[in-house]
Amino acid sequence: MKTKACDFDKKFDDGEDITSDLDLDNARRPEYEQKRVNVDFPLWMIQSLDREAKRLGVPRQAIIKLWIADRLEKAS
Repeated sequence: MKTKACDFDKKFDDGEDITSDLDLDNARRPEYEQKRVNVDFPLWMIQSLDREAKRLGVPRQAIIKLWIADRLEKAS
């Protein structure tokens, strides 16, 4: 059973838990959907990325995403 919009708004405004009123299985974040891309890197870059990822305890992909996101934020 769906909650009326005004009841939902009141629960939210009152700081009540609204997660049971949400359809989280179908929730999505526009502009944050994933798309796979392939990028070829020279071996020395892969080795450097792997060393940094190991140092930080994260996967290589996390380092690549973080660094690209940081660069894009600085560029805009």
